[in-house]
Amino acid sequence: MLDWFWLALAVKLAASAGIVVAASFLVERSRPFLGAMIATLPISAGPAYVFLALEHGPDFVAESSLASLSINAATILFLTLYAKLAPHHSAATSLGACYILWIACTIAITRMGPPLPGVLALNIISFMLGFILLRHATREGAAVRKPMPRWWDVPARIAAVMAIVVTVLVVGQALGPRAAGIAALMPVVLMSLAATLHPRIGGAATSVVFAHSLPGMVGFALALLVLHLSVVPLGSPVALSLALASCLAWNGMLILERRRKMS
Repeated sequence: MLDWFWLALAVKLAASAGIVVAASFLVERSRPFLGAMIATLPISAGPAYVFLALEHGPDFVAESSLASLSINAATILFLTLYAKLAPHHSAATSLGACYILWIACTIAITRMGPPLPGVLALNIISFMLGFILLRHATREGAAVRKPMPRWWDVPARIAAVMAIVVTVLVVGQALGPRAAGIAALMPVVLMSLAATLHPRIGGAATSVVFAHSLPGMVGFALALLVLHLSVVPLGSPVALSLALASCLAWNGMLILERRRKMS
């Protein structure tokens, strides 16, 4: 007899991996700004939350999304530090320092367990710090090396995405909504892009992509806030749709504004 649990898990893994791998290819072949707008869409956390909603009720999703929004502050700092380190250090050194920072911030935020006002304050402070530190880091003139294909690129990206989806589902089942929300915000997309782009197009160009990603992260934070506030009164399908729409609308607005300035 067919085990439907394993079939469903296989479908989830394949769908998530396909989304992230396609997005990373688009980032490689786009200008830094457009690539950043793609990278800051909920291409990893989004599928994870769809699966959580299918397996748990709105209250679970609401608590998970609040935990994710709090950890988003740590992800903003991860992004900011990588953009500062990448032009001067290797991908391994930059990622190692950023991941240590993310872990330390995540532990501190988790122990604090802030309510929504505190979570919003953490995000605002992180964004302000990021915009100050990266205010001169979005130059399009950074030299870009032509990417050379390597056989392990796609398998490595697929493995990373599958690992995060499995982690989110298992953690959510075993440890509850806050742990699932933290797992969903692991910077797997940023880490995958950094490990892929840095050796292929150079640290300076990768830094520009990350610096351009900071405004897009505002839309990602907005999506988590919309999900948290709307999932209980409106239900998971409507709330997830509104969250995605808010993120798409924000990034679309950024793209239109940039085109207006360049015209």
